[in-house]
This record gives sequence, structure tokens and C-alpha cells, in this order.
Amino acid sequence: MEILSVVDLCKSYEKFDLKNVSFTLEQGYIMGFIGRNGAGKTTTLKSIMRLVHPKSGKVTILGKDFAENEFYCKQKIGFVLGGVDYYPKKKLKIITDVTKRFFPEWDDEKHLSLLKRFDLDPEKRIDELSAGMRVKYSLALALSHNAQLLILDEPTSGLDPVSRDDLLCLFQDLIEDGEHSILFSTHITSDLEKCADYITYIKDGEIIASTEKDLFLDEYRLVQGPIDKLTSELTEKLIGVRKHKFGFEALIRTRYLPVAEGIEVESADLEAIMVHIERG
Repeated sequence: MEILSVVDLCKSYEKFDLKNVSFTLEQGYIMGFIGRNGAGKTTTLKSIMRLVHPKSGKVTILGKDFAENEFYCKQKIGFVLGGVDYYPKKKLKIITDVTKRFFPEWDDEKHLSLLKRFDLDPEKRIDELSAGMRVKYSLALALSHNAQLLILDEPTSGLDPVSRDDLLCLFQDLIEDGEHSILFSTHITSDLEKCADYITYIKDGEIIASTEKDLFLDEYRLVQGPIDKLTSELTEKLIGVRKHKFGFEALIRTRYLPVAEGIEVESADLEAIMVHIERG
């Protein structure tokens, strides 16, 4: 069943437009939402949550129209937009007590378990936490009311490698029952290599790809070779060509292979694909 459906979502600002953003996410999967700074990731997530009001478009959660069933839909979503940075002088337990009042399905036992897993002391104040610990606490709040969909904006930003890996393991544990799903934006593409099932790529306010991660990776290859092999015919097929004193490197769609003899071809990871597409 589709846990999230976004259809033709539009939002206009003076110098930026979100243009007909559409994608779907099934229950039991993790979707990575990628794109460079300013591409529209946060605007999309805020528009889904109606933290900003979209110009047009439709969002459904578990088959229910978000605009018509906002309270129900928000109960089903755990939303994290960075770390907790409000009420800096308040203890975590005080913020938890206030937050839980808004969620009828709040689970105290699960919340305490998450605090223990993240090594968070409920007696500490927000301003005593590092940036990474604030993100962890924000996640502990989001995961404690039995939300079926997690929508996360840069959830691993500010975390050390060990904490990031622990969080990715938690994500994978969460979706194993086939009922939960996660949509998260990130610049740390290696995290998506480890845990994402799907990739949605936004560029200049438009979705340019939304597909299975393995299919997305398989669509591209990295090529490099000497400058004399960089013919005009080949250049037309390349994406984000970079010339250097040893030759050139670029991205090419797999369907355009094989290329000329003497040109090296290798697999591309998400970071390489992003760099060349944005350069192109």
C-alpha cells in the first residue's frame, strides 16, 4: 500500500518555484531524497507537511487526503527538521512531557528505550547537548508516537560515523515489519548507499528521477580517457565533462555504451552521479 503519494506539488517564491513535484512511497521502504542546496528538498518536505502552503497539488497519507485529514495524517508522521533548538534552558523530560500531549498513541516505554539507545539523559537541558545529540533527541520524539511514516530533513547531519551507522541500523529495523517507511533528505550519499531502497532526485525545483536505487545507479557509468578520445560525437553523450592535464572524466548513460577503445568505464556511486549531473 502507498504510505505517501505526492502529486503535482507546486510552491512559488520570488526567486524559486517548486514545479509539479510527484513521487510515491510504498510501506516498508526507505527513500532517499537528494539534490544540491537550494534544489527544493526542504521546500518539498515542508509543503508535504503543510508547514508552508503549496500553490497546488495533492498529498495523501495511507490513502487519506492530507489537506482534508490533517490531524489524522500528522499523527501518522514523525517529522524531523534538524535538531531540537527550542526552549534551550528546558530539560529533555519537560519537552517530552509537553510533546506527548499532542499524540494519543505516545509510547513512554518506546521513548525511554530510544533515549537509552541514543545515550540521552532526560535530566539534561537542550543547551547542554551537542548538535548531533539534539538531532538524536528530535528523532526520539518523532519515533515515540507510533508514526508509520518518518519524514526527515538531514537526519544524519552533525552525527559522528558511529552514531550515523547506528541510526541507519535503526531505520532498517524500523521498516522490517513492512508497515513503516522513511523519506529522508541528505547530502551524505554514502548513507543512502547503505540503506535506501529508492532514490528521488530533485534539481531546480523539478523531480528528474524517482526510482529504485539500484536501477538509478545502473543507469549511469563513469568514463575517463585521453583528450584525443573526446570527440564531438562522444561529448554530446556525456554529462558534466571535466577536463584536466591527464585527459577527461564524465558521466554517461549506460544505454550509450560501449564507447571508443582506450576509454575506461566504471560504475558510478550516488555522489559521482550528483556531481556530474549538477556540473552538467
